[in-house]
Amino acid sequence: MAGLSFDVLRAGRKYRLINFGEKSEFVIEKILVGGDFKVKDLVTLERYHLKDLFAYGRGKDFLLEEI
Repeated sequence: MAGLSFDVLRAGRKYRLINFGEKSEFVIEKILVGGDFKVKDLVTLERYHLKDLFAYGRGKDFLLEEI
């Protein structure tokens, strides 16, 4: 596991998450209680919680980076 830790994520910044071969680019809209984040996808403009992206585990290619 490489890249950023969830502790350093900040609202208003853009990030890329790669997990199980799927790439997601998003901006963090709000930091929620319990270590979760409300995010907005930069491609589809869909809003969801960050934990939904790795709800089924973290793959060998798990990478979180700022863009």
